[in-house]
Amino acid sequence: MSGIKYPQAERGDVVEDFHGTKVADPYKWLEDPDAEKTQEFVKAQNDISSPFIDTPFRKVFLDRLKEVFDFPKHGCPFRRGTKYYYFFNTGLQNQAILYQKDSLDGEPRVFLDPNELSEDGTTAITGIRFSKNDQYMAYNLSKAGSDWSSIKVRDTETGKDLDDELEWVKFSSVAWTHDNEGFFYNRYNKPNKENVDAGTETDTNVDQKLYYHRLHTPQSEDVLCYETPDHPKWMIHASVTEDGKYFLLYISEGCKPANRVYVAEAAPITGMLQPRKLIDNFDADYSYIANDGSIFTFKTNLNAPRSRIVRIDISKDEVSFDELVPETKDVLETVRWIDNDKMLLNYVRDVKDVLQLHALSDGSLLRPIELDVGSLSGIACHYDDSELFYQFTSFLTPGIIYRADVSKPDQQPSVFYETKVEGFNAHEFVTEQVFYDSKDGTKIPMFIVHRKGIQLDGSNPTLLYGYGGFSISLTPFFSVSRTIFCGNMGGVFALANIRGGNEYGEDWHKAGTLENKQNCFDDFQAAAEYLIANKYTCAKKLAIQGGSNGGLLVAACANQRPELYGAVIAQVGVMDMLHFHKFTIGHAWTTDFGCADDPEQFKWLIKYSPIHNVKHRPDAQYPAMLLLTADHDDRVVPLHTLKLIATLQHELGDKENQTNPLLARIEVKAGHGAGKPTQKRLEEMADVFAFMAKTLDIQWTPPASA
Repeated sequence: MSGIKYPQAERGDVVEDFHGTKVADPYKWLEDPDAEKTQEFVKAQNDISSPFIDTPFRKVFLDRLKEVFDFPKHGCPFRRGTKYYYFFNTGLQNQAILYQKDSLDGEPRVFLDPNELSEDGTTAITGIRFSKNDQYMAYNLSKAGSDWSSIKVRDTETGKDLDDELEWVKFSSVAWTHDNEGFFYNRYNKPNKENVDAGTETDTNVDQKLYYHRLHTPQSEDVLCYETPDHPKWMIHASVTEDGKYFLLYISEGCKPANRVYVAEAAPITGMLQPRKLIDNFDADYSYIANDGSIFTFKTNLNAPRSRIVRIDISKDEVSFDELVPETKDVLETVRWIDNDKMLLNYVRDVKDVLQLHALSDGSLLRPIELDVGSLSGIACHYDDSELFYQFTSFLTPGIIYRADVSKPDQQPSVFYETKVEGFNAHEFVTEQVFYDSKDGTKIPMFIVHRKGIQLDGSNPTLLYGYGGFSISLTPFFSVSRTIFCGNMGGVFALANIRGGNEYGEDWHKAGTLENKQNCFDDFQAAAEYLIANKYTCAKKLAIQGGSNGGLLVAACANQRPELYGAVIAQVGVMDMLHFHKFTIGHAWTTDFGCADDPEQFKWLIKYSPIHNVKHRPDAQYPAMLLLTADHDDRVVPLHTLKLIATLQHELGDKENQTNPLLARIEVKAGHGAGKPTQKRLEEMADVFAFMAKTLDIQWTPPASA
């Protein structure tokens, strides 16, 4: 055995009947985060994981991480009115600060510093939206990583906040009316618990409502504008067209890339909106780009899984679509209106970003905007301005911000800001993209990053990362911790673009959802087999990592092929596939996973649900496992991780052939990941790589300058 004495978690006698199948749920009591037993269990887990991870290697790694991570991080500038704004972090600040300048080369001044709002840096800005006249900025603040936020309003001239403060806001749009008197936003009912610590509750999030807040009035006077009581799981987002003449309501059901579109003519807000139901089904996704009066331009995946651009005349009784930019072999990711008569199209071609400028009048291509092989991490432009900023990144490029004037076709984009990372030399590394065969023969792309000149002898420690869900693409990005892994730990980093994402459009997404979810696991396992067969690594040197849906991915793969990996890092994963829909926003994920309440879908879910498929195998022990969660994660609530670690330790912890550790790390005052302060992020990275170093027997190589 590993020598670790695991906590003996109480096993209850709860048994549920799923359509005639009896399923035990012995750790159901862990679903109550406030119960004393649950809190004792959390403490017991941290009491065994912390000493295991707290090694001399961890200190060396963390010191190096802080040293390399301490570089300036500059966000894309954007202009609002006569002022420029941008987020900037000097290096190790917990949160980036929003700065304001009178001109692009003017002196910056702090406009909003979230670091001043909490001593430990756990209050984060999660959204900003300016009024039409740019006099006000509404901004969302989240505490301790929760999805709950509050909205405040700041005067852009004085830099002072108004008295307005809106609470219990979640998954909200913010859309100002063009009279500058107020804005639409979304909120849920306050949780039922007394003295609730927002983010720790598990109540299901239903009955989202759209409200209108008028400046200088209390939230209690906000006007309810739209709700869907007959469909409590629907979500409502609002926007206002750039000409201010129309209100748009987007109605979504779960996380499926599809929505209804309702339109109302702009008018003073006095009560419930009565919009026209322009598109009243969930057959496709529509996002507003521009409008000229009643002629609207939308991006859609209707009859185009890789998306196209269409026009609709909303003044006509019958909705018909005129195609402006047809679907191509590349995936149309985003479209922005710029310079009054142009559109900026961001395509993804074999998991690499492409940028093009098109005419709004007829959709014709005006010119491409050249990019290196990598990703766009930021785009800033405005519909009536020709100025464009865009930020490029890749595995070996920390970040370059370019500035362009799209009204001048002969003018090349110029470098506005290039991020420099001391101690990192991109020329010492190499990136390659390979395409490997999955179990069913589908070609899957994968990026591989490592130092130049490594020996392909099967001995390199390797970290394989994946996600595979919710139509989310994983494109190249710069990571300090992973460059240290490659540079100082002799590592190979691999990113597998498995099915379930949007790398090749909606068909690629659907191929990894519902009854096809096993494709994700097959794709990922085939990636591991490729890395082993091509001598990058071997099973005992291979770690797999994923977060959220990716946490589900690696946990399921550990159950299905435990002999294939040396270590598993599962962060904030969805682990109980029979109950996930009953907590917070979990019901929205049924569009990707299915729901155990349905007899047919139960059959899919029970086959791979991590907590229901842990089995001891005499011929193969489980890899070393580190499960990570946080007490304020109200997206994927901690009970998923807690129930899985209890199951793993019960089923495997006393088996003689299970010498690999089975551990959980539960963080406090943290959530699903967004807005996590720098200090907490670095500490978590250090824990992860220290765990990998100890379990995969990885040695540290000091930097050349040391």
